[in-house]
Amino acid sequence: MKAVLKGIFFIVFLFFINTTLAQTINPALMHGPWKTSWITAADEPSGDYGVYYFRKTIVLASKPSVFNIHVSADNRYKLYVNQKLVSLGPARSDTYYWNYETVDLAPYLSAGKNMIAAQVWNDGEYRPEAQISLRAGFIIQGDTPAEEIVNTDKTWKGTRDKAFKPITGIGWHPYYVAGPGERVDFNTSIKNWDKADLDDSAWKNAVRIDAGNPKGTVNAFGWMLVPTPIPAMEMKLQRIEKLRKAEGIVVPASFPATQTAVTIPANTTATLILDQGYLTNAFVTLNFSKGKNAGIGISYTESLFKTLAGPQGRIKGNRNDVDGKIFVGRRDSIIADGATDNSFTTLTWRTFRYIELKITTQSEPLVIDDIYGTFTGYPFQMNAKLETGNPEVQQMLDIGWRTARLCAVETYMDCPYYEQLQYVGDTRIQALVSFYNSGDDRLVRNAINQMDHSRLAEGVTLSRHPSFSPQVISTFSLWYIGMLHDYWMYRPDSLFIKDKLAGARDVLNFFAKYQQADGSLKNTPYWAFVDWVNDKGWDFGQAPKSADGTSAILDLQLMWAYQQAAQMEAKMGMPAFAAMYKAKAAQLKATIQRKYWDAGQKLYADTEEKQLFSQHTNSIAVLAGMVNDAGAHNLALKLQNDTSLTKCTIYFKYYLHQAMVKGGLGNDYLNWLSIWRDNIKMGLTTWAEISDLNHNRSDCHAWGASPNIELYRTVLGVDTYAPGFSKIKIEPHLGNIKSISGEVPHPNGKVYAKYALVNGKWNVSVDLPKNTTGIFVWKGKTFQLKTGNNNLVI
Repeated sequence: MKAVLKGIFFIVFLFFINTTLAQTINPALMHGPWKTSWITAADEPSGDYGVYYFRKTIVLASKPSVFNIHVSADNRYKLYVNQKLVSLGPARSDTYYWNYETVDLAPYLSAGKNMIAAQVWNDGEYRPEAQISLRAGFIIQGDTPAEEIVNTDKTWKGTRDKAFKPITGIGWHPYYVAGPGERVDFNTSIKNWDKADLDDSAWKNAVRIDAGNPKGTVNAFGWMLVPTPIPAMEMKLQRIEKLRKAEGIVVPASFPATQTAVTIPANTTATLILDQGYLTNAFVTLNFSKGKNAGIGISYTESLFKTLAGPQGRIKGNRNDVDGKIFVGRRDSIIADGATDNSFTTLTWRTFRYIELKITTQSEPLVIDDIYGTFTGYPFQMNAKLETGNPEVQQMLDIGWRTARLCAVETYMDCPYYEQLQYVGDTRIQALVSFYNSGDDRLVRNAINQMDHSRLAEGVTLSRHPSFSPQVISTFSLWYIGMLHDYWMYRPDSLFIKDKLAGARDVLNFFAKYQQADGSLKNTPYWAFVDWVNDKGWDFGQAPKSADGTSAILDLQLMWAYQQAAQMEAKMGMPAFAAMYKAKAAQLKATIQRKYWDAGQKLYADTEEKQLFSQHTNSIAVLAGMVNDAGAHNLALKLQNDTSLTKCTIYFKYYLHQAMVKGGLGNDYLNWLSIWRDNIKMGLTTWAEISDLNHNRSDCHAWGASPNIELYRTVLGVDTYAPGFSKIKIEPHLGNIKSISGEVPHPNGKVYAKYALVNGKWNVSVDLPKNTTGIFVWKGKTFQLKTGNNNLVI
């Protein structure tokens, strides 16, 4: 078994490269009932925590050239063919859009007997918050009659591995919802369950629990099956870089960076702290031998803590530090059975920089044969480049890209360690990072579809989806409209967005119910989250409200959403809606000016009482067009220099920086990155959730990765100038930079730009991809750009 698992990386990596290509799906399977069934193990509870194995031997007359199958499970599965891992899934969604993966098994099959086996698990009541579920189940459907030999039915055998028990929580934080750890007793575990020569005579035949029903073919009971819209996840071997601490034993210097055996003597307690060197998402594999009844604890954390309690509360401190600090985190636990060549691989990936191994042996020594990770994530490729000669800029781009990648697996996520939930506010920024850095828009479309599916009958979207527990952040529904507008402007796929306009109308109709006669929103229900701010008047991330229940930031955000919806309706929707939204935006603009503008402060107040002022309100005022160019410049100066304003955290700086750029201060962009510099100084390898770097929450939030947008959009100056990125605007903001070049992915290829200051003149070279034109803007002057190469001396 160990030999098989030790080779898992190489097999999986090749598989996932192959399956990123589109697979065929028999049209009959899209429009009619499948010939297969959902199955489960006999005599087992349907909704409780459980790990199951299913297997079937098939006999083939010859090795096939193609053997496409469609596979899914609830909650999750790992599918093996002849002991080779060929698929993991399903990609998360909800029961009305339950994903199945399509896999060509031909490369793994041979003439004669073949073993098809699956590990399926249901986390039951301990499931991750992002996991929607009905009950434990597994299904395979062959694409054509030639492949139907693998269809799941009672000819499959199944059993439950009762050696697995859940480990819940992380022991110190009240909102950890990313799923349980695993406690596995190897004394009772089922070994070699995927081997052809296993004696499975004691296993029972699988039990049919439901038909395989493509979405729309029946009455929406059960799982409504749809082909997954995203590619298979990347899988890549990732050695753990170094040992930071060893207590109780002496460890060879080569461990764990290279495969090195470590022996823990009998009757010994040993603790090892391993350091990946950077935060990662990975399946962790531990290979071990002997050590009968030894206990092995594996814990994972983003960083260690200076304190967990006391007057200062929980404090992390510098993330590079280990000595004198406390290790707490998500846990797995193993009881060894004394056999050789044992191997444990986590069911799902873990997020960690640090791993703690705590081993307590009994009367027999235990040998750690190896420990390593297999990185996983959405298979984004970095297709952008920026050359500034400034190592700090490159370091920020690298950290931002790592943050974005760790927060993108089968969905975008707010954070990989604590929640793994796809929130609209986070996802809007993550989507633009994907556009500017990769150009791959498949996960963006998936996110938009899922948010559209989440809308409640009253019109508002859920704040996050998929999510087992519904949550509504009303302001995030407005950011959803902004996300639609972003996609429309950056991707040549207007029909996709046109299909979403009905949902956008529902969202705006929801807010219209709470608008007063003057257009101002009053007592909007649900959580009106804006930013994690604790200043006066702010309440759990909600901006201050006037005595009558109104709020400037909510009115401004609604006005901006009306403007964006009007633009989309005018181009591809209904003119009547465009006219109505324009009128509503105009009414709000007049009301906002009257209610919130403070002529003395020359700022927009947060409330009608005009006692509280924030960067948030004034940033959105600039972006929503409350002021002309001169007014935008004056507000931008206030945003940059007025220390009395409530400050944006790392998340809302995305909007703050855009406002200051619109106000003409873009040449100062590199001076605005102090919080990112502070992250680096504190040893973070991904961007933290909030600006208080001693906080006790997430070290990895991609809503803070906006420099991976703005270093290309603001500094290099590449932006869309028309829907679909059909026209390109180049307006660099170089500050003190004397030479810079870069490239940005575009739907038609790439945009290249290069600027060099030579003898007091700027040599500018811009290359636009096919079927695009654009403009170059420099100090208020506009130059026309054509497809292909453009050279200017200015």
